[in-house]
Formats: sequence, structure tokens, C-alpha cells
Amino acid sequence: MNFQLTEQQRSIRDEYRRFVSDVIEPGATQRDQVGEFHYDLIPKLADSGIFALPFAEEVGGLGGSAVEYALALEEVSRSDISVAMTVANQVGLSALPIVAFGSPAQKERWLVPLFRGETLGCFALTEPGGGSDNRGMKTTATRVSSGWSISGSKLFITNAGTDMTGFLIVAARTGTAADGRPQIGAFLVERATHGLTLGPPLNKTGWRSSDTRAVYLDNCLVPEDSALGDPQRGLRTMLGTLKFGRIQIATMCVGLAQRALEEAVSYATQRRAFGKPISEYQGTSFKMSDMALGVHAARLLTLEAAWRRDQALEYGPQAGEAKLFASEVAMKSAHDCVQIHGGSGFMDDTVPSRLFRDAKGLEIGEGTSEIQRMLIAREALGGKFA
Repeated sequence: MNFQLTEQQRSIRDEYRRFVSDVIEPGATQRDQVGEFHYDLIPKLADSGIFALPFAEEVGGLGGSAVEYALALEEVSRSDISVAMTVANQVGLSALPIVAFGSPAQKERWLVPLFRGETLGCFALTEPGGGSDNRGMKTTATRVSSGWSISGSKLFITNAGTDMTGFLIVAARTGTAADGRPQIGAFLVERATHGLTLGPPLNKTGWRSSDTRAVYLDNCLVPEDSALGDPQRGLRTMLGTLKFGRIQIATMCVGLAQRALEEAVSYATQRRAFGKPISEYQGTSFKMSDMALGVHAARLLTLEAAWRRDQALEYGPQAGEAKLFASEVAMKSAHDCVQIHGGSGFMDDTVPSRLFRDAKGLEIGEGTSEIQRMLIAREALGGKFA
């Protein structure tokens, strides 16, 4: 087993580290405080290639691997989780389902604009009162003469309301199977579709410059060819999307935890108390030791899941483990970073405060810690972990 990055992987990581330092880091705190969407960064992100990085050249991508993409996304996440959310939404929740399940016409219509940052997509799955309970989905898609009529509501949808949003991938019930389970379809619904309306931007604790809203669909008529894959097997589309999404969230957690460690070390080695730097006191140094250990372990779990995907191996359990562990490492690291900074870390316009607020959402998105533990227990009880 070789745990060393290849020369190309190191080159990609270093390239994005420079890009983030020059382009994303300036203004990150201001964007958080103002809470406005980062339109000016979209073309720069597209020019960096990150939107197209993990996709094959034959569909317009750059032919990179999941590991290379994870290394790039980690660097973005070290600076600004709101921007990282936009990247993850564009790559894993918009382009990936079209690459995996889209028709040739759907790929031709949407992939190049997504890769170029000319349009943004979003993935509308979560419903009010639904959370991870997909079987309780209320949104419906009914066949009509012209295609499908979709009605229902979605909540916590990233990138739904930007001026650049071109479409939503909407999950909806299309029928009931013989065993009583709902049949679910995934549909490409263009933003301008009559009957589709948006709620106001949600006032979030963190991820403040990321657009998040409710979506309402009232008899939205879409053509037959708007279905993304089999309209009775859209659950497969969703589960495949969420599986990769957990690698993305885990990667973002690693980036945030790494930044928390760096901020803590920088402050603790400069801040003096009782005649010496506070880093020399065990109460502080042990916190940083735990942070460093957590970051290392979380990164290894995350890269293993990405590597397994690159090798065409089953990676769902590993992605869930990585997401669970890394999100809790991120939360603990952000907490300790604030604690080490003391009063200054409690101020809202500081990096430690932003990391702490952003970390909480990562324990919730793409399946809460409780859901991840349930799924991991199911795998363990089934004898799939040896």
C-alpha cells in the first residue's frame, strides 16, 4: 500500500493552494459577514478547472480522478466553506447525476455550461418535515399528455435562487411499487418553468454566502424527456449522488479542520501568558495534538473512499464513515480553535468564529451523524466490515 501522493496529485494540490490564497481567501470574512453570493468567483473557479476536474474528457471534463478532485476541494474548503459548497453542488449534485444518468441530449444541453461556470444547477431532494426519509416524499410527478406535472415543495436547496441558476434536479414520487414502496423519479426542471417559485434566502448560522432557499412547484409542466434516467428508478440516481456527496462533505470537513489547526497553532505560538507562549501549556498543546490526529485520520478515510471510487470499487460504506468521522473532527477542531483563541475567537468577524459556525452544518448535510451511524451499523451487522 502506497500512501504517498503522486507527482501529479501534489501538483494539483499545490496549484489549488496558490489559487485559493490569491483568489478565494481575500474577502472570505467580508463575504461571510455580508452574506451575499460570490458571483465574482464563479468564472474564476471555472477557469481553474475545478468544475470539470473529475469528469471524463468525452463529456467535456478534464479527465481527473476523484482523489485529485478531493485534493482541490480540500484547498477551497480551507478558505471558505460557502464557496466550497458552490463547487460541491456544481460538481457532485448537478453535473454528476447528468453524467451518470442523463440522456445524450441532456448531457449536450447542460454539461458544458456547468463546466464553464456559465450556469449553475442544484439538487432538490430534501422536503419540509422529510429530512432523510425519502419514502415519505410528498412531491409528486404525474404523467400528462405533454410529459409530467410536478407539484410539491423542497427545503434547504443550495444554489436554487442565484441569477445563474439554470435548472433544478427535482426528486418526486411517480407511483407506488407492488411492495408498497414509492417509485421516485428525478427530473431536470428549468429555472424558468411556469409554476416554479422560490422562497427568500434562508438566514443560516453558517455558510452565509451560499444561496439556500425553499422551492415550491405548483403544477410545473415539464416534457417527457426531462426525466433523468428511469422515472420509476430515480432513487438510484439520488443514492448514487448522495454517496459521492458524502466524499465531498468529508473533504470539506478535512479542509475546515486543517484551517482550524493552522489558526490555533499560529495564535498559540504568539499569544503569551504568565511569561511564555500558551502553546507550551499542556491544556493548549493537547488540544492541538488531538486536532492534528483528527485531521490526519479524517484525510486518510476520505482519500480511501475517493480512491475506491477511482478503482470502480464499492465506496458507499467508506464514504459514510469518512463523512461521519470527518464532520465530527471538524466540529471538535473548530470548537477547540475558538477555545484557544479565547475572547477573540468569540467575536463574530473572526476566522475561528466562522469555522465554528460553518462546521455545524457539515454534521447535518448529506445525512446527519445519526443517519450515518445507522447505516454503518447496518453494514456491520450484515458482516460487511471484517
